[in-house]
Amino acid sequence: MDLILKNKWLSTAILSVLFLTVALFAYTGSFLVLAAPFGLFFAVLLGLNWKTAYWIFLFTIPFSIQISFAGDSMSLTLPDQPLMWCLLGLFIVMLARNPNMMPQWWWRDKIVFISALQFLWLIVAVVCSQMLFFSIKFLLVKTWLVVCFLMLPVFIFREKKDFILGFKLLLIPTLITVIIILIHHAMLGFRFEKVQRSLAFLGQSLYYNHVDYSSVTSMLFPLILVAYSLTKKRSWATRGGLLLIIAIFIAGIIFAQTRAAYIAVFFGIAVGIAIRMKLVNFIMPAIYACIILLFCYMVPNNKYMAFRPDYNKTYMHKEFTDHLIATFRGKDMSSMERVYRWIATVRMSTDYPWTGVGPRAFYFYYKPYAVSSFQTYVSRNKEQSTTHNYYLYMLAEQGYPAMLLYALLIPVLFAKAQKVYHRFKDKFWRAVTIGLAMTIAAGFINNFFSELIETHKVGALFYIPVALLIILDQKSKVMEKEDVGDVVIG
Repeated sequence: MDLILKNKWLSTAILSVLFLTVALFAYTGSFLVLAAPFGLFFAVLLGLNWKTAYWIFLFTIPFSIQISFAGDSMSLTLPDQPLMWCLLGLFIVMLARNPNMMPQWWWRDKIVFISALQFLWLIVAVVCSQMLFFSIKFLLVKTWLVVCFLMLPVFIFREKKDFILGFKLLLIPTLITVIIILIHHAMLGFRFEKVQRSLAFLGQSLYYNHVDYSSVTSMLFPLILVAYSLTKKRSWATRGGLLLIIAIFIAGIIFAQTRAAYIAVFFGIAVGIAIRMKLVNFIMPAIYACIILLFCYMVPNNKYMAFRPDYNKTYMHKEFTDHLIATFRGKDMSSMERVYRWIATVRMSTDYPWTGVGPRAFYFYYKPYAVSSFQTYVSRNKEQSTTHNYYLYMLAEQGYPAMLLYALLIPVLFAKAQKVYHRFKDKFWRAVTIGLAMTIAAGFINNFFSELIETHKVGALFYIPVALLIILDQKSKVMEKEDVGDVVIG
């Protein structure tokens, strides 16, 4: 602050921005104008202490909301997306000054290698895209997500206190949003069809939809469980507070009323147990084997046609219990709409096997490949949503190589988590490792029924745990080699 006050030019610039902000707000009445001073503050802070700026950025993610403009043809999330642009710009400057800034151990990691191949293939898919403009936009989003959540954490998360601070900065604002939504939903009687409406706050939705909301809460939930397990010697107030937070998150997940989130929580816990028992390497091969067997059964002689829904009896139910029952009977609209798009994706892949139709181009190409017998009332797809499965999302828009790379990434992540967990002797690091693996596992399930990794909130909760797992792998190796209690990795 003293530096700012002593710098006459900087002080003048700040006062000018404040004056213009007040004037523009008085003229337009738009609250978005008031964000300008905060943007200036963040830009100044980047130059003074960019790591502190990164912590502030993390805190803004759960609060960020999507703003549409240009006739709803474009949108951005505020305030975190402009902050990501700033961090991306900073990273480019840092990289230009020091091309070797990323440590060698980071580049040698298998996860980084797979992620690099994914990004390179994405570039190929964009170049070959049928909808180049939309694909370039996707590439830009992916770029700042990877930089902000996969690469920059290497310089931020170095000690125990950093991991604790990062957890708190994501937990506290997320907790506030969950409480707000629960209060809103309670006022609406916790009705299933009112979930989306309960997400509104000050005229804006805190999350894209209830699937985004349930994904975030179910992915953060395992870390809260791990945090509680580390407080056995803490005060009753600390443990009681965490128990209350756990209860609030359980309520949030339950009343979000999404089937994927329920499965995600239990799958995350199962992965945590499997890691402790050294059995996690069997989970993904078993899942893949089941999918392949199901595919081999359904495809020959078009056996899948026997499961086509009755159009007039397949609809969205108002009660969640009826929603679940309809799912098992094959009469739930959202489930059968997924099948409708999954079939279209597989059929479309025969014409676009290598690079797909291009990122963000699925909506414009899939309908001619769909089987009309699986149509539902929402097959018109006015919201222009995609495959509702991240594997098929990769297949449709980036081809088989992208799908296979993602299929490889998940078991490699679990295998690394198991190795790191059993390599550590420190209780804190073991707990953190298993918590990160459980978060990734919950994210895997949520994205098996959607495609949210490229969104800002779910993307943060997917890529940051991946980045931290890479850091902990190196930390555990150094600690084991040097036989020390802890070490700072950089």
